[in-house]
Amino acid sequence: MPDMKSPLISARDIAAHGTQPNLAPHTEEELGSLIALLMRQRGPRTATVAVGHSRDAASRAAAGAFAAAWRARGGTVLTTVDWPETAASWLRPATRLTTRLPDAWIMAAALPGFAQLARRLRHSTEWDPARTYAFASLQDPRLPALAGPDTAHGLRGATAEGGTWQIRRNGITAYAPGQEAP
Repeated sequence: MPDMKSPLISARDIAAHGTQPNLAPHTEEELGSLIALLMRQRGPRTATVAVGHSRDAASRAAAGAFAAAWRARGGTVLTTVDWPETAASWLRPATRLTTRLPDAWIMAAALPGFAQLARRLRHSTEWDPARTYAFASLQDPRLPALAGPDTAHGLRGATAEGGTWQIRRNGITAYAPGQEAP
């Protein structure tokens, strides 16, 4: 885990990186791509997931749709955790997401709250961004800078069009539908 003085993002940094507009609803292509991404993961088969989401309507709907689709495929959702966009502490949702270590984490969230949560997850838990998959709402080039150095390295997700994206160090690379990350 990175050595940080405090995982809380300063108000100045949040203001510098802006806020996220209202999130668009997820698409069926996006949901399908996210499921396919999980099924293609290297290593043991993914069976258990923990689902996390912001409290906005689009994130709640995306998380619910993923959980239903995952269960329909025979997968297990160990927990579903939500969080606000601003909080004095991110320890409770971070702990709830990682108490029962899943094979993967699924995130449907707005940028500011997720960046805060990711910092707490890296600072205080066994969370691994390389085992984390997200909806298109987190395909935001501001995420690596706002979350901090390497906090989200390895995080990947689905685009609204059915492609994929991945965070490597301080940038995000997108791949068209049908094109796999190297």
